Amino acid sequence: MQRSGFNNTRVRQANKQIFLSHLWREKQLSKSQLAQLTGLSIPAVSNILEELMDEGRIDHSRETLSQRGLSSGSFHLPEKGAWTLCINVTPTSITSQLADARLVAVGDWRHEVINPETPKALLTALAAHWREYRRHYPEVTINLALGVHGQVDPITGASKTMPQAPWKTAVEIKYLLEEMLGVQVLLDNDCVMLALAEKWQNPAANGDFCVINVDYGIGSSFVINDNIWRGSLFGSGQIGHTIINPDGIACDCGRYGCLETVASLSALKKQARVWMKSQPAPHYDPETLTTDQLIDAWEQGDVRIQAWAEHAASAIGLSLYNFLNILNINQIWLYGRSCAFGESWLNTLVQQTGFNPFDHGDSPRARATQISFGQLNRSQQLMGIGYLYVESQLSELS
Repeated sequence: MQRSGFNNTRVRQANKQIFLSHLWREKQLSKSQLAQLTGLSIPAVSNILEELMDEGRIDHSRETLSQRGLSSGSFHLPEKGAWTLCINVTPTSITSQLADARLVAVGDWRHEVINPETPKALLTALAAHWREYRRHYPEVTINLALGVHGQVDPITGASKTMPQAPWKTAVEIKYLLEEMLGVQVLLDNDCVMLALAEKWQNPAANGDFCVINVDYGIGSSFVINDNIWRGSLFGSGQIGHTIINPDGIACDCGRYGCLETVASLSALKKQARVWMKSQPAPHYDPETLTTDQLIDAWEQGDVRIQAWAEHAASAIGLSLYNFLNILNINQIWLYGRSCAFGESWLNTLVQQTGFNPFDHGDSPRARATQISFGQLNRSQQLMGIGYLYVESQLSELS
């Protein structure tokens, strides 16, 4: 079958996309740095930069980034434009970070505890959160980017299911918030937020990797060939709903024995509460046990909680082993409050994935599977969801 090649216009568009990707990652680059990163000649780089400036996509600065000789200055993303309020949304909390037009953090991140009984109450809380930022920065447009717990349809902007929320119906978050606030809203799953954060802010991230969030639920997101893999029904990455024990505990998803029922923080707290009711523990009330108290008891050497945490890590490792064999991804970062269980918890998890039948170690391209705690701070994690706007902008050049 005959295939058409790239014409000059498509090549220029692809190069613009590459240039903008580098600038979004590095924020500011010189012409020589862009030439080095792209392998293009200085004249070719100059032509592309001129087109991008004419289109208003980048700006030029007299600031030099070179320590040697003359310099033509540097190039960066426009400082003027809409800001983005990046928010992680769960049924119990709103955590946010404001970012400017270049996705540089403005101020510190904020955390707010919420207890919405209805979707309307959740939307009201989100709107109030946005309005508080708007009050401090009335002169700029502040769009919203939401990383939402549970299954999300990023095309329609709907939360399809939000585990542990009091409601079970879908919520048209994008449409309703845009109507309420008059700004643009984009959203995706909270694990996609972490994957985008790694992709755009971690220089060590390669084209294929996975992030896993082990908190009161367990979620994951996969980046394959530098793109988020969402699946046709936007349900990709549901590692928390892999079946560990078909005869196990009922899960919020409607099935039995999911990984979340064994290895999530909510599962560990449930185990601890059952035990405390039969064996009362000083300083802890089983009815009000918090995650911080659970981790504190683990740190104090409570052998039961340590055993439960190790069992949870082993279960996660077994599920992850199956994912690794299916997708052959060998770079994984772990996030979530369960990471506070530390290196012994991580080592137990890693031991279950230690054997990769496809990693023979006899090829220069072969790399042993790397599983480690994510190193991005909370502000960087939150800003990951803001890169939905970046990827939308870059897709216009495809």
